[in-house]
Amino acid sequence: MTPQVLVLIAGVLLAAPAFAQADLVAAPAGLTLQVTTDPSSIMCRRIETLDPASSAFLPLHRTFHDGFDTHPLSTGRWVPHYAGGAAWPEARYWGGDGSDFKRKTSANGEQQIYVDPRYGGRSTTPLGLDPFKVRNGVLSIVARRTPAELKPVLFNNEYISGILTTQGTFSQKYGYFELRSKIPVGIGVWPAFWLLADDGGWPPEVDVMEGRGQRPGDLVMTTHWRIPTGRIESCGFDFALPDAATEFHDYGVLWMQDRIIYYIDRKPVSDIKVPIGFNDPMYMIVNLAMGSKDFGGVGFVDGQSPATVAFEIDRISVYQIDAVPTGEKDVR
Repeated sequence: MTPQVLVLIAGVLLAAPAFAQADLVAAPAGLTLQVTTDPSSIMCRRIETLDPASSAFLPLHRTFHDGFDTHPLSTGRWVPHYAGGAAWPEARYWGGDGSDFKRKTSANGEQQIYVDPRYGGRSTTPLGLDPFKVRNGVLSIVARRTPAELKPVLFNNEYISGILTTQGTFSQKYGYFELRSKIPVGIGVWPAFWLLADDGGWPPEVDVMEGRGQRPGDLVMTTHWRIPTGRIESCGFDFALPDAATEFHDYGVLWMQDRIIYYIDRKPVSDIKVPIGFNDPMYMIVNLAMGSKDFGGVGFVDGQSPATVAFEIDRISVYQIDAVPTGEKDVR
């Protein structure tokens, strides 16, 4: 989600579901993933066919889970804004001039502001705006055009939307991070599930899934890192999933000591040797941005952008690695 990076996108892979679709699928307490075992000198690649001789099975156990049976802000797992440093006063998260700094990424050219019921914009009085809707175990992060009367108090942003992060509540070094969702579409629509270092530095960044709203069925998975000269490097791949907007799919990343592997429906689709700088635990971010000046296939919002759009999320789960990969598949 960070535009200062020049993302290197290397081709498009048509990915088919690894199992039959179901609207809602529970996250098991234990999970086994197929992993690549080729030499870690292989830097970054798309996986079109995984050779069984170059793979193994890795057992994991669940360490975090939210099936969104209740409002996400009622559990203590999530906060509805980017976290600040130690000097950032708690009250600034909830309103006043400058409070939008933690509720959008201006460098991206975003045209939304992230709100929640406690947020007051330029005022210090809560506006009661709630972008998070829960129904039948599905969370919808809803973006909608800012009411005209609220534009001045909401820093003249075109849309109000929502973000959830676990900075300060949950982070983990290594393991598997997974989102099960539908990917919304439309001009200016930019849904994402991504990881950042818990120490507040950037990069590293792992973009588990970003949707290109103007290109239905197109999603991208990308790794970002900084080399010793200070330059930002990136490597990622686009994947075509024609029913991504209408059916739930699993989008995940496995972070191991020597490699990062991306998954769609728990099938490996790309991997990369772990770059330098991936030393600290990472926390999760899930959000629905509107508008981008640099991220291809999103664009700025215009008159054809949806008045209301929802990013539907069935669940978010995290697993930790049990042991080294084995040659035997462990089905749980």
